[in-house]
Amino acid sequence: MTVKQKLMGAVAAAAMIAGAAPAMADITVGYFLEWPMPFEYAKVMGTYDEALGTKVNWVSFDTGTAMSAAMASGDVQISVSQGVPPFVVATSAGQDLQIIDVAVSYSDNDNCVVASGLEIDKTSAKELAGKKVSVPLGTAAHYGFLKQMNHFGVDLASLEIVDMAPPDGAAAFAQGAVDMFCGWGGALRRAKEHGNVLLTGAEKEDLGILVFDVTSAPAAFVAENGDLVAKFLKVTADANAMWADESKRAEMLPVIAKDAGMDDKAAEETLAGFIFPTVDDQLGAKWLGGGAQEFMKGVADVFVSAGSIPEAKPSYEGNVNLGPLKAAQGM
Repeated sequence: MTVKQKLMGAVAAAAMIAGAAPAMADITVGYFLEWPMPFEYAKVMGTYDEALGTKVNWVSFDTGTAMSAAMASGDVQISVSQGVPPFVVATSAGQDLQIIDVAVSYSDNDNCVVASGLEIDKTSAKELAGKKVSVPLGTAAHYGFLKQMNHFGVDLASLEIVDMAPPDGAAAFAQGAVDMFCGWGGALRRAKEHGNVLLTGAEKEDLGILVFDVTSAPAAFVAENGDLVAKFLKVTADANAMWADESKRAEMLPVIAKDAGMDDKAAEETLAGFIFPTVDDQLGAKWLGGGAQEFMKGVADVFVSAGSIPEAKPSYEGNVNLGPLKAAQGM
């Protein structure tokens, strides 16, 4: 089965089961392990339960594509830190999801790593032709991989691309089963022990490879539970503001690290590469005031050109809902 067939099959399956999330007393929220964020402090402290007046169940995922499938089935109502590319893949296939905030921006925490033994860097990247690469398809890492290969002039057809979640890809990379790894978080840190990145975060941004995650939810759920969603975003924003106060970090870091399944040092190093935009910033032109919508269209067009998805939407403006975030701003 080809890469295109795998991705399109997954997208089609998610789209077929997409629908309104059922009304329920509890809600379930998806997130990533080894991806430390301030919201986890509020999660552990029970702040979400208290603010929302309901039980919040949390479930971890390996990829944003899995988050999309869980929201399509109704098993998950909100996903925190879903990558923009998997969001674009799902919505391009017809899944009615909406971005409700910008969760985090991180250019250096999502990248591709080449095995040290190959001695390939950005000056010799064309030598990647014929190599085997682990890539979690339909994710931010996949988008970054496609953009980098295009930049370096590496023909995708010359590569053996294997769809692997980052933890599995990092393990395969360490064992020498693949020549290049693409992924994020703890898996990326482990991969760097056995290789080198082709481009730094700043170099990727210069090429227009932005890397940020969003909080997403099914449109029907947001429409039916706008007040609850606004309260959820308010708790998240408050946790981000608390983390921005350096005097609070000693208190927050151990809690966040433990919840993320990491030691304090690894969590601190990861967080150092994260930017958490304020609500005011998110509502500005760079992000949800137009920039994110434009970026999503660009991501979709790249995926179409690469044959990863059949077609892009004319516009992704309808997949951003500023209502709950604006309500949270006023709380």
